[in-house]
Amino acid sequence: MPKIVDPEERRREVVEAVFRVVARGGIRQATLQNVAVEAGLAVGSVRHYFASHPELLTAAAREMVRRVEARVQAQRERLRPEDDPREVVEEMAGQFLPLDAARADEVAVWLEFAVAARTDPTLGSIAAELHQGLRTVAGRLLDRLGVADPVATEHLAAVLDGLALNAALHPDRLGPDTLRAVLRLHLEQLPGV
Repeated sequence: MPKIVDPEERRREVVEAVFRVVARGGIRQATLQNVAVEAGLAVGSVRHYFASHPELLTAAAREMVRRVEARVQAQRERLRPEDDPREVVEEMAGQFLPLDAARADEVAVWLEFAVAARTDPTLGSIAAELHQGLRTVAGRLLDRLGVADPVATEHLAAVLDGLALNAALHPDRLGPDTLRAVLRLHLEQLPGV
């Protein structure tokens, strides 16, 4: 009797394999062969679910977006009216920083995709979506603090981008405690907060 495979579950398994390969060795290592080996599948099986390498990378980038959105949404659902707005903003903004192993992998994958999108038009729209998504969230967070300023929004997004980049490049020098402290300092320096 042939084994019944859930196609959505198999696609998720392959995308998870892409994440692991990219986080470990960069986007250049995310060949169909390497992803198939990581997923414990034959290359033909990977091709059955993803017609091309660009389609596979696009699916992985979209999954990264979905993960961050889900984490931010879960954080939003835990909010209570009596929560301190600055603490809420700090916690929500921290969802974009490598404060644990899962987020560190996501940041590494995000960086790989962002750099690849510079020259790969198939990833360009996702990179633009990520760029704009962070700015949208930053604007909403600042609204929560009573700061409605496009420059402050861009500044917060730039702080998060810079912290994420530097923590990914120098994790031994920029750990979670330092990331939180820098973010907290930035929020404390906002006018009117």
